[in-house]
Amino acid sequence: MNSLIALGKPVGELLKQREQSLAVCESSIAGLLSAALVSVPGASAYFLGSTVVYTLESRRQFLNMSDSDMKGIRSATEEYALLCARSIHKTLGCTWALAETGATGPASNPYKDPPGTAWFAVTGPIERTLQIKTGHNNREENMWQFAEAALGLLEECIREAAALDNN
Repeated sequence: MNSLIALGKPVGELLKQREQSLAVCESSIAGLLSAALVSVPGASAYFLGSTVVYTLESRRQFLNMSDSDMKGIRSATEEYALLCARSIHKTLGCTWALAETGATGPASNPYKDPPGTAWFAVTGPIERTLQIKTGHNNREENMWQFAEAALGLLEECIREAAALDNN
């Protein structure tokens, strides 16, 4: 059985130690990142909030993105992940923002991205993106793998920023 607290604790503890804050924008994993992060006792010290942008209308409303902001960009891409991360970062004024977009399966998304394909973006003191392809179409397994990859990317960025601060 997968554990929310085991997933969220490494990042949660780092954020608490560094007295930094986080906002999250999720799409295909629909709140799994947020659930993992707030399962850690003391999450209110670092977790500012999140949104799930599962539809065009939710993106417009929650991220205040117009159609012109999206010109030439579609979901489930590196550009879209960065746009979402930057938007929630600006909206909530956090130290770090993490965004996820992809196709969990069992079928491709409307853009024909194969199941198991996702993009993640982190913005803050360091900005980075990551794409993963799990190679399978098991929806729940992909959700967990996407969450692990996203939080792993965020943890790397926080540790890298901490190392730069110490130099």
